[in-house]
Amino acid sequence: MKFSEFKKNIDSGLKSTLDPESSSEKTKNLEVILNILNSINRTLILDDVLELVLKNAIRLTNSERGFIVLKSNLGKLDFKLGLDSNGKELPENLFQVSNSVVEDVFYNGQSRFIEGAQSDLTLESSKSILRLDLQTILCSPLISDGNKIGVIYVDSKKLHRIKEKDITNTFEILAGQAAAAIRNAQLYQSQIAANAALQEANNQLIQAERKALKAGIDSEIGQSLQGLVHLALLENESLLRLIEKLKTDIGDKRSDRESLFFDRIKLKSKVAIDSIRRIQKFAQVLMETAAMNLNKDSGDLNKTIQSVIKYISPMKKFQFVTFKTQLNNIPVCSYDSEQIQHLLVHLFNNSVNAKKDATINIQSSSDEKFINILIEDNGPGISEEIRKNLFQSFAPKDNSYGLFLCKNIVDRHKGKIKLLDSDIGTKIEISLPLT
Repeated sequence: MKFSEFKKNIDSGLKSTLDPESSSEKTKNLEVILNILNSINRTLILDDVLELVLKNAIRLTNSERGFIVLKSNLGKLDFKLGLDSNGKELPENLFQVSNSVVEDVFYNGQSRFIEGAQSDLTLESSKSILRLDLQTILCSPLISDGNKIGVIYVDSKKLHRIKEKDITNTFEILAGQAAAAIRNAQLYQSQIAANAALQEANNQLIQAERKALKAGIDSEIGQSLQGLVHLALLENESLLRLIEKLKTDIGDKRSDRESLFFDRIKLKSKVAIDSIRRIQKFAQVLMETAAMNLNKDSGDLNKTIQSVIKYISPMKKFQFVTFKTQLNNIPVCSYDSEQIQHLLVHLFNNSVNAKKDATINIQSSSDEKFINILIEDNGPGISEEIRKNLFQSFAPKDNSYGLFLCKNIVDRHKGKIKLLDSDIGTKIEISLPLT
């Protein structure tokens, strides 16, 4: 009997047609179930739900112990929890019950209630039942929305008469409601795990972006310093030569004061030159350390593309975005998956920033030397003004670094990135070498 049917019978006044004792017992059982459900539905933590369900099932049936098994992703029954009547947790090795009973209940989806198990000939003298000296067994499937998710089982060595219309029906009602609570907790746990994985992936991508951004900034600063330092060094060396020439030209005509003056200027020029050379070395080190090390490994670019889409699709920012893929058979190549993931996320971000409900098409192909990834969206496209310095400009514009970082990543892979002509939106092609 389902809980809704049981409650309907009580509420509709059918209890008036029953004898007072039976009506009172049903009402009492309904109150017990309502109290149990009230406690179970207070939490979505799976372990807490399982414990509450099993404790109440043992108490409700006056059993000595109970177990819950749930269906795994492979479709097998896995032990989840065992408790005795005192609420003490039982280890899995004590889950020595009749496998035939548990499996029969699960696969057939029908409850089994057994009293006098030791003398029940229909059990064909199950070794586990005989060995454990079991007398009473109650076992029901856990079914949620028509899907079997597991089994709840209680037993006792003491023989007590099962009231078929009371305990068994109430136990089935409890199993039905418990299945819904357990399924909700499982979904909640899956959502928490998915969110955690998503957050971890997001953190990794943010870290990769910061790392690439820092490398780009360091490289840009290093290059700028090199240019300025080189110019300053030339000017100071030229000044030093000029001082030497003036000193020679004046010769003995110099006064002591002028000689001291020339010596001081010469000394300051040498100090400036030494300082500039040190800055030059610093700039060189900055450029060398800015080059991000590639952790290249052989991999399938198609899988990398799919994993990025999988991780970012649930994000709020991409909720209106449609991803369409045409991933053809491509050979395995050597690349840094973390940096390529960052590149893809950056390009997808550009598309959604331009059009929040963008449709993004990703196509992969290969030729004799390169694997090509074509990314195209239906956004407003890129203006001619921005196109001119699309891959070279590093100056932030609207909190964006354009495709400068993407080009750096592709360059480190000795690949190519280019903007293709398109009637609608933006079309970018990335080519990575096969070797």
